[in-house]
Amino acid sequence: MAPSAFMNETAMSAPTAQDDALRAAELTELLGHSFSCWDDERRQLSRQLHDSVGSSLTALTMHLGLLARKMPQDPALQERATQMKNLLHNIIETNRQMQHRLWNDKLEFLGMKVALNELVAQFGQEHGIPARASLPDDEPRCPKSHHVVLLRVLEEGLKNIVAHAQASAVDVIVDDNDEEIMLTIKDDGVGPNSHGIGSHDKHGLRILRERAAYLGGTLTLSHGAGRGAVLTVVLPKPAQQAGAASAA
Repeated sequence: MAPSAFMNETAMSAPTAQDDALRAAELTELLGHSFSCWDDERRQLSRQLHDSVGSSLTALTMHLGLLARKMPQDPALQERATQMKNLLHNIIETNRQMQHRLWNDKLEFLGMKVALNELVAQFGQEHGIPARASLPDDEPRCPKSHHVVLLRVLEEGLKNIVAHAQASAVDVIVDDNDEEIMLTIKDDGVGPNSHGIGSHDKHGLRILRERAAYLGGTLTLSHGAGRGAVLTVVLPKPAQQAGAASAA
């Protein structure tokens, strides 16, 4: 092949800036679609666990109680029935926790404030770490996609604090205005450089950073004032919604 012909073929096959931009736009659209499908699947699976498995376990509890009352008052049989009842209660609680981890239905039925506040309170009770939530007086007005990302960031942030931070206190702050909504998670632990977020935990934050970027926002992890870490996500509100809020 002549050198000029080779150069022409190479020039024709080389991607242009326009091709790169188109490819990036296609990947961004695909990423957004993947996020929506992921959320829908988690929501559906959580509801199936509630409607099918949860209902069956409740029915089993009722039948076991009735059976225990009809059984002979034999100590060995009664002890076995008690063991079965305790086991069933443990399965019910595990099923409830799985539902909650897949999809927090409070986000849909009670709103973002309730979902975030209860998550912080539950974190403090389970791990014995003082956790404070500072939330707006009114329910934030932003799309459901924003609510989901904020909740996922809070879940991931609290999970990383338990796993790595060695913190003795946690503060969760939500700032809401007409243009954007911001969630900040602060701890007084060892700081981000010692968190071990270079391993598998890094991927959780990377996914959430991409989710925030898809909505036009940012997610950052930085050092706190003095010690600890600060995880912050900022999501801009759609122009139409921000304008409506300003008019109101």
